[in-house]
Amino acid sequence: MSRGGLVARWLMAAGLTALAAAGCAAPQFTYVTNSAAHTYFKVPSGWSKIDKDALAAAFNNSAPPSTVWTVGYDGSSRPAASDVVSSKTTKPFAYAVVEPLNQKTINSLSYDMLRDFFLPVTSAARRKAASSGFPLSGFKLLSDAMLVPGDGVHGIRDTYDYTYPDGSTDTFDQVALTNGNGTEVYLLLVHCLATCYSQHASEINTVMTSFTVRSH
Repeated sequence: MSRGGLVARWLMAAGLTALAAAGCAAPQFTYVTNSAAHTYFKVPSGWSKIDKDALAAAFNNSAPPSTVWTVGYDGSSRPAASDVVSSKTTKPFAYAVVEPLNQKTINSLSYDMLRDFFLPVTSAARRKAASSGFPLSGFKLLSDAMLVPGDGVHGIRDTYDYTYPDGSTDTFDQVALTNGNGTEVYLLLVHCLATCYSQHASEINTVMTSFTVRSH
C-alpha cells in the first residue's frame, strides 16, 4: 500500500475513533418537560433536580395545588431546595411553574400581570408590596421584552435586581408566557447573586431561550 493509502486509512480510523468518543460523551443538557402542558426547557446536565416536596417546603410548606406543575434545578455542587428563595444563591437556580388560571384572572390577564407573576416588577405592584411589608428593596430593571413565540403564545422576559434585607443583591431572569386563550401561565425563573449572574450570563441565557410552550 502506498504511503498516501496508509495516511488515508489512519485518518479514517482516527475519525471513527473520534466519532465513537463523541457518541459516548455525556450529554450537555437535561431536557425538562411537561408533556401535558406541551412545555419544555433545558438546563446544563450538571444541574441537580430538586425534590418536589422539598421545593414546596421552601415556600413555607405551602404546597401548590395538584393542578399546578412545579420543578426546580440547582446549579450548585451542594443543591438545596432553599436556594430557590435564598439571598446567598451562589450558582444559578431554575424554577418553573405551569399554572391554570380561573375565569376571573383569564378575563383580566395582561402583560403587567405576567411581569408580576412571581415577584412585584411593575411600579404599581412594587408600591402595593412595599405597603404590605415586602422585604426586598432596591429594585432595578435591567431588561424588559415582549415575547411572541407563535401559535398564540405570548408573554414577557424581564431581568431585574432585588436587594435582600442582609444586603445581598440577586439578579432574577424570568420568562412568563400564556397560551393563545389565556387559560394557563408558564413561568421559568433563574436567579442567583448578581455576581453569579454576571459570571453565568451566557449559560443562563441558553436556559431561558430554550423555554418552549406549544399552544394547545
